Amino acid sequence: MKLSSLNRSIVSCAKCPRLVDHRQLVAVTKRRAWKDWEYWGKPVPSFGDPAARLLIVGLAPGAHGANRTGRMFTGDRSGDFLYRSLYRAGFASQPESHSLNDGLKLHNAWITAAAHCAPPGNKPTPEELRTCRPWLEAEFETMRDVRVIVALGKIAFDACLSVLKQEGKITRASDYKFGHGVLHELEPRLLCSYHPSQQNTSTGRLTQEMLDDVFLHAARLV
Repeated sequence: MKLSSLNRSIVSCAKCPRLVDHRQLVAVTKRRAWKDWEYWGKPVPSFGDPAARLLIVGLAPGAHGANRTGRMFTGDRSGDFLYRSLYRAGFASQPESHSLNDGLKLHNAWITAAAHCAPPGNKPTPEELRTCRPWLEAEFETMRDVRVIVALGKIAFDACLSVLKQEGKITRASDYKFGHGVLHELEPRLLCSYHPSQQNTSTGRLTQEMLDDVFLHAARLV
């Protein structure tokens, strides 16, 4: 399947009633700071360079970030951290991402997520993650040039391991441990990072320098 066709299928998905209700409710009620925006309010498609050698897997769209703008990691603080690091590592054309029309381009990188709909409390259920996993499986199958995967957070890491196990590339997911900066020599290589959530960045668990180091490492591996 071509990535463009896959993205269209993602955007039209309505398989998880709880997520459908939540993303649409957020799009109607909005946040005061964005009351004049027309929220996206649908599953958020993946984004980037279809010929990418770097695949970045996040958790899920932010309710007032990607669920508002319609693009992964766009319009919230998580995206501010991520795109600064991607820019410094040479994967992004600019260090900021505010809207679909801000001119941002990715080079040699593709961004997807374990779940494509904004979940309540930023916590998709295990069943919702399983329902969304075929999209990630299809991306793994389609993107044959990928050499490195960066998993942003434990949930994204587990989703990647599930797909690799499905493909027969690993036997047991429990053999692989998550830790910031940890590299697993698989095919493709799997590099771990804490998620650039506000909870992590505001407490100092993840700093900009730490995230920069992950993507500079990924650039060297690519």
